[in-house]
Formats: sequence, structure tokens, C-alpha cells
Amino acid sequence: MTRRPDLIPSHPSVQVIERIFTLMDVLASREDALSLKEISEKTGLHPSTAHRILNDLAIGRYVDRPEPGSYRLGMRLLELGNMVKGRLSVRDTALGPMRELHKLIQQPVNLSVRQGDEIVYVERAYSERSGMQVVRAIGGHAPLHLTSVGKLFLAADDPQRVRAYATRTGLMGNTPNSLTQLPALERELSQCRQLGSARDNEELELGVRCMAAGIYDDQGKLVAGLSISAPADRLDEGWLPKLQATANSISHALGCPGK
Repeated sequence: MTRRPDLIPSHPSVQVIERIFTLMDVLASREDALSLKEISEKTGLHPSTAHRILNDLAIGRYVDRPEPGSYRLGMRLLELGNMVKGRLSVRDTALGPMRELHKLIQQPVNLSVRQGDEIVYVERAYSERSGMQVVRAIGGHAPLHLTSVGKLFLAADDPQRVRAYATRTGLMGNTPNSLTQLPALERELSQCRQLGSARDNEELELGVRCMAAGIYDDQGKLVAGLSISAPADRLDEGWLPKLQATANSISHALGCPGK
């Protein structure tokens, strides 16, 4: 029987991960620090096992030790939580304007964020009537240099970071149109900076073209990108002002000055 990839098991397959989850849940149940004895009693773990795992978590700042033998959730979780909160707030803010833009153009409108060397699709407004055959699922990901939103993020990087990205990834291509040489990518990014928008000319998938505009937070930092996907022969240049206006309205709602 083939296992469906979208089915997530109810329990971790690695025992130590399940123990970490249990420890974190116990620590989250109290505002104050817990002693090793209390943690052992609540989790059912032997004190030496709990101690070993908690010390490893403390190295990564996932757990703090305010006093010897006591533990509480660490500041690293706050940092990660703020990152997730930022993404969710962008998503919530963007969804209404995305739907309005989709009604105007009748093509898929995508919201993406950067995650390392890739962009991740976090929301989409689309309809079955759009005729779009190839679209990325929410949660799907793609290399920065092959996507319109990814190019926006690379264009916001300094030249040294772009070169480091090219070295790490090798600028692998998906289609004959993919930008696989650094000079060509740098020219494209320069144009992105000048225009304030970016394009994907069948570079990720043949038959699909995209245009993108950036979304900025209250510090003026690029936090996401809004893109329109369409069959290559149907991408309308008249959509770009509407796309930019929608991205600007989302940025303004996030508190970005000047948007």
C-alpha cells in the first residue's frame, strides 16, 4: 500500500523527539521554572533522561536554567514565535486584497515568503476557471533565482550575499529560460531594483510566466512577495500597476512608511 504523503503520523517516529515534545508541553504548563524532580514526575521520564535532554535543549536556548536544577522555556522559542507571528500577520493582512486582485484579473495571485535559499508559498487566491494548469501548492517551495518573488529577495541582498547564494546553490535551472549564470542573474536583479518589480519568464516551469511586487513591514523590510501567475501567452502587462497597488496597500496595512 502506498502511503499518502499528506498524512502526518500522530506520533513522532523518533523516540527522543516525542520526549522533547512532552518536556516542552510540561514546561509550557507553568509560568515559573520547574525542578528536575517535578519535570520527571509530570513526564514519566527518568530524571537522568530528562536532565540529558533538557541540557541539550539549553545549548540551543530552547530551554533556560534560571537556577541549577530548574528549567523553563527559553528565549529561542520567543524568537521563532515572532517569526511565525510575522508570517501569519502578513498572510492575514494580505488575503482580502489578494482576493480582490484575483477578481479583477481572474488569474492566480500568490503570497510567498523567503525561507533560506527558497521561497515558500503561504497563500493563494485562485479559481478553477482561471485555466491555470501548473500552480504551486500552499507550502510548496522553489529556488529564489527561478521565481519572481525570489528575485525580489535576492535584489534586496547585497552583492556578496547574492554571490554566496550562487555558490551554495550552483544556480541550477529547471527550463532553458532559467538564469544559471551569475552575470545574467545580477543584470536581472539590477533591473528588479530599478523597476521595483520582478519577472519569471518560464524560468521555473515552461508555459508559466509570473510578475511580482514586494510587501514591506513597518521597518521598511521586505517580508513577502505578491505574484501573479498566468499561462505564458496570457500574462497581461496591464496587471502590473494593479499588482503593485495591491502590494502597496498590504505594506501600508502592515505599517510600512510611504506605502
